[in-house]
Amino acid sequence: MDKNVEVFMNYIIERNPGEKEFHQAVLEVAESIMPFIQKNPKYKKAKILERISEPERVVMFRVPWMDDSGEIQINRGYRIQMNSAIGPYKGGLRLHPSVNLSILKFLAFEQVFKNSLTTLPIGGGKGGSNFDPKGKSDAEVMRFCQSFMTELYRHIGPNTDVPAGDIGVGGREIGYLFGQYRRLRNEFSGILTGKALNWGGSLIRPEATGYGCVYFAEEMMKTKKETLKGKICTVSGSGNVAQYTVEKLLQLGAKPVTLSDSSGMIYDPDGIDDEKLAWIMDLKNIRRGRIKEYADEFNVNYEAGKRPWEIKCDMAFPSATQNEINQNEAKTLVDNGCISVAEGANMPTEPEGIEIFQEAKILYGPGKAANAGGVATSALEMSQNSLRMSWCREEVDEKLHWIMQNIHENCVKYGKENKYVNYVNGANIAGFVKVADSMLDQGLV
Repeated sequence: MDKNVEVFMNYIIERNPGEKEFHQAVLEVAESIMPFIQKNPKYKKAKILERISEPERVVMFRVPWMDDSGEIQINRGYRIQMNSAIGPYKGGLRLHPSVNLSILKFLAFEQVFKNSLTTLPIGGGKGGSNFDPKGKSDAEVMRFCQSFMTELYRHIGPNTDVPAGDIGVGGREIGYLFGQYRRLRNEFSGILTGKALNWGGSLIRPEATGYGCVYFAEEMMKTKKETLKGKICTVSGSGNVAQYTVEKLLQLGAKPVTLSDSSGMIYDPDGIDDEKLAWIMDLKNIRRGRIKEYADEFNVNYEAGKRPWEIKCDMAFPSATQNEINQNEAKTLVDNGCISVAEGANMPTEPEGIEIFQEAKILYGPGKAANAGGVATSALEMSQNSLRMSWCREEVDEKLHWIMQNIHENCVKYGKENKYVNYVNGANIAGFVKVADSMLDQGLV
């Protein structure tokens, strides 16, 4: 490890003890940014990296709610407001038992760079709770969301902080949260994104992260004069991001063959086609079932407790959660001939896995660049709310496609190394420069 990086990371670890996910996210950025900072002493003198790594504000609160049996439950709520140098805080709310301060700080930190890359005026934040919506009734989810928003509402606003959905927070949860905000503030404003179309949502928003990830992969493939047509693709997850990654892959002529959930994975060598995808969407979004049911329905292989990375493929799309590709799995992907990895999830590849991809010189699109389509379209939803109008599906999709092309272009600009594009360095430096220069312009913020 570079000496300057080592000194910086000791500082971060001392200030944030035990937050391993946050340490991992900061290290990944520091290794890219530090040589750039050393060549640009204005950033070093102003301690910009130290300031970007410290949240502007951390809000943590109690969330009491009553379950259907009349018993009181208590969860913990969070909002990390990381950086607002280029716009209001923007980032999702995650409801999952694993949620803690470290995970949300890592996500908020990543969000700062991701949002900067979109070219849109949005800062970075993240929030959520250790509440688990799985297995809960609609009434229980509603009571939790109402209690959660009763505290959160005082910390957010259309020009301050605009949350969105994330793991465990879909249209149902956004609806309950927005309804409580409207009741408390007596106003109708674009305070949340991911809303339903009939009350301020944007077309393409549900599809945006998956679509954007495939658009980014398409741009990476163009650098090798390749297309997605006919490429065998492994996709992890089976939620929103994975579903729409599969949909866009099918539209561009690729052949997705896997999906997964926390219980295991399915492998369909014939490919997941439009009809099968519609069945999966019904399973996951309506019936809220497990991916194993797909194997039973279509008579394909199901591997309990497994992830898709042993399956031979041309392109991989990790779209589930953080650290889902370890060093051995990365090596297996490379050995099996995988030429491209585009991350639909946040930080799904462990550092040792990233090293494997980069040593093999495959096309590796890190999450902060490849999955920025979701937050980009959230920002487009904010724009539509401010204008009190909505754009058609084609217009939003066209803007999303342009944004992903622009992100790719900036990654190439800052990440080109001889004949190889280091997309990690490119994304980190491109995202850093815009925020850093804004912080310098604004003084000690």
